[in-house]
Amino acid sequence: MLLVIDVGNTNTVIGVYDTASLRSPEDPEVRTADFGLTNHFRVATNADRTADEHALLLVQLLGMKGLDHLTNLSGVVISSTVPFATQALREMTDSWFQVAPLIIGPGIKSGMPILYDNAKEVGADRIADAVAGRNLYGIPLIVVDFGTATTFDAVNDKGEYLGGAICPGIEISMNALVARAAALRKVELVAPRGVIGRSTVESMQSGALYGFGAQTDGMARRFRDELGPGATVVATGGLATVIAPYCSEIDAVEPWLTLHGLRLLYERNHLGR
Repeated sequence: MLLVIDVGNTNTVIGVYDTASLRSPEDPEVRTADFGLTNHFRVATNADRTADEHALLLVQLLGMKGLDHLTNLSGVVISSTVPFATQALREMTDSWFQVAPLIIGPGIKSGMPILYDNAKEVGADRIADAVAGRNLYGIPLIVVDFGTATTFDAVNDKGEYLGGAICPGIEISMNALVARAAALRKVELVAPRGVIGRSTVESMQSGALYGFGAQTDGMARRFRDELGPGATVVATGGLATVIAPYCSEIDAVEPWLTLHGLRLLYERNHLGR
């Protein structure tokens, strides 16, 4: 059993892979992001959670699925944008799982040249997304990750990670709007009757769904202008399935793209594949 953990600023996504599914990142048979993914969990990120509390949460989640964490765990790979959580998870795996975790960061072999001015600045999740997207859809590639921030990442036709764009995420944008506008309140992200809202609630829903959809399409077209028209646009992240129906430029939605990328990075670094 391989445990993959993607710690974001808002949510932490945990995946469990069947060890028998691990294989070369270049294997042409690996063509879905959920290949070998037997279980997955999404929990709120809490930077104050201790190593013991992380262990308790994981053991309970795994136990609910009938998984024995002590005898079946063969490896752990962690991507994190929250330093305190990274340290706590490292301590957890050392103390409770007796497994040295693979922490995605500088020095990790990705098999992908990073052309960012400072490669250390690239988020681990963005590299995982790019590696997974290239594995599944080839190059050139654009990955849109709808998380706390909405990120756009570009891989050129040479397989090189070029960089991308970082925009305020959908939820934090809507929360900021509600916080600064006294007459507005939080709304459910469901489709209004039309783009032209007939109420305040519908107007906010239109702005969120059609507005962020238009932002995504506009950025994707600009990225394609630089990468070339053949670039595939892949969406992932917690809100990908919510926003994708309102986009015309997204070619595929892969909710577990980051987990797939972490699995591939584990294989390359720990299994030498």
